[in-house]
Amino acid sequence: MKSSITIVSFFVLGVLIGYLDVIPLSVIDNDLSFYALCGLMFCVGLSLGNDSRTFQRFKMLNPRLYLLPFVTIVGTLVGCAAISLLLPSRSLFDVMAVGSGLGYYSLSSIFITEYKGAELGTVALLSNIIREITTLLFAPLLVKYFGRLAPISVGGATTMDTTLPIIMRFSGKEFAVVAIFHGFVLDLSVPILVSFFCSL
Repeated sequence: MKSSITIVSFFVLGVLIGYLDVIPLSVIDNDLSFYALCGLMFCVGLSLGNDSRTFQRFKMLNPRLYLLPFVTIVGTLVGCAAISLLLPSRSLFDVMAVGSGLGYYSLSSIFITEYKGAELGTVALLSNIIREITTLLFAPLLVKYFGRLAPISVGGATTMDTTLPIIMRFSGKEFAVVAIFHGFVLDLSVPILVSFFCSL
């Protein structure tokens, strides 16, 4: 929750600075966002590759649970396709690009801003933060009504970091490895899916 508030605070600060013309447009209107994206991708790869125990944990999984990340992706994209019918001003692929963020707001919003503009990038940021906050606030209800895998699926890419403690608390500690694997696969999927839908 704290990380979400921090990200939103920086976003609001950026909006205010942009609105008040504190920083000249010539400084911002260049390849700065592209280099920030490259740096972010490097940090993501570094954090995933640095934990030597990650792949060892995955070997302990029930083989059927390997399908959970793919079910999450398919369910999210089907939901986005349905929602796009209610948004005639946006193309199906724009809505799918936003949904493909899968809760990974920092990366997906930068990608979408780079390819589709700041408006859709802002929608992606807020959409993915809402996904994380929903998991944090409603995990007990998700477990009660939909089962112990529900908070993991709803949490998306955040299940290997920010939402992991709440998942362990309400789904059970035995689901920690499932949540980490789920988040790991979705983390890797986000840049591929978002780039794909942005290019259509």
